[in-house]
Amino acid sequence: MAEPKKLLIITYYWPPAGGPGVQRWLKFVKYLPDFNIQPIVYIPENPTYPIVDTGLVSEVSDQAIILKNKIVEPYGFASFFSKKKTKKISSGIIPNQKKQSFLEKTLLWIRGNIFIPDARFLWVKPSVKYLKKYIEENHIDTIVTSGPPHSLHLIGLQLKKDLDITWLADFRDPWTTIGYHKALKLSSYAEKKHKALEKEVLNSADTIIVTSKTTKAEFSALTSKSIEVITNGYDVEKIEKQPLDEKFTVAHIGSFLSDRNPRILWKALQELVKENKDFKAAFRLKLIGATSQEVLDTITEFRLQDYVDNLGYLSHQEAVAHQRKSQVLLLIEIDSEDTKSIIPGKLFEYMVSERPIVAIGPEGSDFAEIITTTNTGVFFTYDEKEKLKSLLLKYFLEYQNQNLKVHAVGLQQYSRKSLTTQLAKLITYHS
Repeated sequence: MAEPKKLLIITYYWPPAGGPGVQRWLKFVKYLPDFNIQPIVYIPENPTYPIVDTGLVSEVSDQAIILKNKIVEPYGFASFFSKKKTKKISSGIIPNQKKQSFLEKTLLWIRGNIFIPDARFLWVKPSVKYLKKYIEENHIDTIVTSGPPHSLHLIGLQLKKDLDITWLADFRDPWTTIGYHKALKLSSYAEKKHKALEKEVLNSADTIIVTSKTTKAEFSALTSKSIEVITNGYDVEKIEKQPLDEKFTVAHIGSFLSDRNPRILWKALQELVKENKDFKAAFRLKLIGATSQEVLDTITEFRLQDYVDNLGYLSHQEAVAHQRKSQVLLLIEIDSEDTKSIIPGKLFEYMVSERPIVAIGPEGSDFAEIITTTNTGVFFTYDEKEKLKSLLLKYFLEYQNQNLKVHAVGLQQYSRKSLTTQLAKLITYHS
């Protein structure tokens, strides 16, 4: 067999980081050696992760070479003033504009106008210096940068300028069109700077990788470079078969942000609790992950607080177990034009859980098409309360008759192994 091709992967999120940001490259690295590609992963030595899941450390491939270099983390300094508020902002939980404290407004302004493109910008120069030497000494000709944080693309940009290498820029989320970007209180200078950096990255990388068709369309307006769609996916999880919850559990797993606050859902559930005694007796709302106070306050406004099991953040393994034993799974995206391109990573784990998905988001969402074509659930826009209520009642009646299930089709294309096949072809093409 030929010598393995070396691939340098520059990423910020890596075990013991928890949350969705770590999963994509953790899984690619797991399967790349099967395609005779040697993954070399460059990560910060002393990161500030808003979510930690030590259980993921055991999933790191023993064939991966891990490089670490120190990072200066501004969030570490900011937490001196308020650790709780800093942690929320660094994890993407941005308070409603009307309810922001002076400190929160200040932190957001700094995040958007001083930390350009993000709070990891101080890692760029030391990383370029360290990696230039490593790349030359180890004869590496292909690198991947994964963002957000999009500062990592600036590392790739400078390495591309300085060395004769192939650079693939992987966007797990968009840059200037992502939902929270508008909340950063950007000055006109900062906004122009973000857009200029985005355009330079898109026009300097050899290939752009994105996770959705909408992001590809958005980026196509900014560059003529090749753009490939490789979605997130699901992996084979070593979890024992779970008995279904006895209660009619409707579960949301992952960060429940203030802007993902579906009043039509709370209204539909409130009406079902009032109108149906059996539903009232059986219903539980299960919240797993960071849930904003605003969402909790709205649940109370609709008098649903007595039906809530707020379990907080759980390890990835525990979260997957709950996906498989909950009766119904909730997938909520912000009702905005900017979020049509967002395909939550948990969608793919939801799809193989064999539990029906109730999804709410903006019309034309990329994830709506995936749910529909795989027959894994039903998608609603934010003005379809009656249809949503009817479906929840239908699912409840099926639960009572013990025949609430889904019949999914075409899931194999979203397996992590299949997706790594796509990635490996891309890497080999550039060899």
